Amino acid sequence: MTCQSSESSDTSQSSAVESDERRIAAAMKDLRSTGWYWGSLTANEAREILQDAAEGTFLVRDSSQQDFLFTISARTSAGPTNLRIEYKDGKFKLDSVVLLKPRLKQFDSVVHLVEHYVQLSRAGAKAPSSPGPRPAPANGTVQLLLTRPVYTATPTLQHLSRIAINRATRRVQDLPLPSRLKDYLSDYSYHV
Repeated sequence: MTCQSSESSDTSQSSAVESDERRIAAAMKDLRSTGWYWGSLTANEAREILQDAAEGTFLVRDSSQQDFLFTISARTSAGPTNLRIEYKDGKFKLDSVVLLKPRLKQFDSVVHLVEHYVQLSRAGAKAPSSPGPRPAPANGTVQLLLTRPVYTATPTLQHLSRIAINRATRRVQDLPLPSRLKDYLSDYSYHV
């Protein structure tokens, strides 16, 4: 029989909390630099912003539910909707029904999560299909598309250029550019 002291248990819990705090702080830093993170925007305010937007338009905001940190508000074919982002065991993933949760991908940051679903949505939009609007799924569900972020303000040309360069290459350090510019490009290495 083994016995663990309360001190070692407290230390491991403290370490886990510190690790979570670091991960969440890093996620917040990345989110703030996107331009499409709206902070404490309410669900009704998000609905207003997305009401007349094209399908696939989205933004990320703080969740109004205590058990979740963030929410993606997106315009679907049925109108604006909200998807909670779950944080558990150091990873972010979309909240879903219990049967689907084990199959959903997990990410180190909210921006990686959004980037993944934007890439899936854009790839699906490029797939050949019949002309006209897509038919709704027979079971009454709505397909989630994330194609175009709603920025809180007009992004700078520098930021948009950084996104375009990062879309074109993952090897920024190999580009014939000054180190300072490479650092700027690497500081936000996302495609969204």
